[in-house]
Amino acid sequence: MKKIVLVIFLFVALFSVQSFSQSKGFGLGIIVGEPTGISAKYWITPTTAFDFGLGYSFEKNSQMHLHADYLFHVNNLFQTNENIKLYYGPGARLKLVDVGDSRLGFRFDVGLDWIPQNTPIDVFVEIAPLLDIIPETDFSFNGGFGVRFFFN
Repeated sequence: MKKIVLVIFLFVALFSVQSFSQSKGFGLGIIVGEPTGISAKYWITPTTAFDFGLGYSFEKNSQMHLHADYLFHVNNLFQTNENIKLYYGPGARLKLVDVGDSRLGFRFDVGLDWIPQNTPIDVFVEIAPLLDIIPETDFSFNGGFGVRFFFN
């Protein structure tokens, strides 16, 4: 079933005949890494966006991971014809674990976003240092890569 969904997703993304701009609108896709799950992005301006994640964390005893970030994008950082943006920004993370050990903390997301021309997708890779503050202070990392389809 997962393979069928992925094939349909890629088919729609690669063979769309419309011209899209991924610097606006809402995108939904997947992220693979820590955590693995659903990724969403909502552009506020051409250089700022909200980023959301809902997935499974592979850390010990984890069940679910939720995060939300406010991202700033830097355009034209790389000398290339491709649209590659550096992004960074603060956020929050909630990790639901077995009873009594859930965690709440801050994260700072840094990544690269490749936006292929004339397609409704973006491809990204990111890393996010984490500082949990509840129930205790702890430092760790999240990271992964993913793809999103944008609905305009």
